[in-house]
Amino acid sequence: MTPRGNHTATVLVSGVVLVAGGATTAVGPTATAELYGLATSVWSPVANMLNAHVEQSATLLPSGKVLIAGGANGSIIANAEVYAPATWTWTATGSLHTARYEHTATLLATGKVLVAGGYNTSNGSLTSAELYDPSTGVWSTTGSLTTARSHHTATLLMNGKVLVAGGATNGSAELCDPVAGTWSATASMSTPRSEHTATLLRDGRVLVAGGFGAGRISPASSCMNRLAGLRRAHRPTQRLLPLPPHVHRPVPPRAPRRRR
Repeated sequence: MTPRGNHTATVLVSGVVLVAGGATTAVGPTATAELYGLATSVWSPVANMLNAHVEQSATLLPSGKVLIAGGANGSIIANAEVYAPATWTWTATGSLHTARYEHTATLLATGKVLVAGGYNTSNGSLTSAELYDPSTGVWSTTGSLTTARSHHTATLLMNGKVLVAGGATNGSAELCDPVAGTWSATASMSTPRSEHTATLLRDGRVLVAGGFGAGRISPASSCMNRLAGLRRAHRPTQRLLPLPPHVHRPVPPRAPRRRR
């Protein structure tokens, strides 16, 4: 595996993991991509993306293809492209209306992809949101968030709505109704946070954990500092990606204790 950071990793329908983009210690932002086979524990290179992407989003579509959108590669970009596992190729698709990175991308029940918030140098943290239709390859604008956010989380709920929480040390949260294209405020988190995780539990609740609190540096400075650090850093030890949550390593049974 090529050492990289701020990339994406997507489990394909076949169980193979697609790792794409990010920044490397040698060249900074990269367009390279590679596949990890769970059955073989082997990494193999695949065709490069059409553009380098750092802190982009990656979404597995119902067709089994992967949508890569936005990110940065020296400047913040609106480019989007699709990876087809059947042919191992990338093709360009419609560009975002607003260039952004540090955004979220959520696959909706309709098969469309909701991209929300993020950051760009012209506007700072964003309130805008867009919908991608895989059947046409076209992005359309939708209702704006009530609060500008970057480094937040977006979670598809069981009722089809999307919960967006936190971002840039913001403790507020809001709900998107994709059918109506509207956002509404909901209860705030007890602790403001960004770069946290949000996990949908089996009972329908969402577990939010970790992240950065007050005093975090701005998103733009954070990204540029991380990229600079990657270029200066020593090459890290190559490691395999962890197994997905649904794949468990067998644990050998313990030998019974002998009685004395």
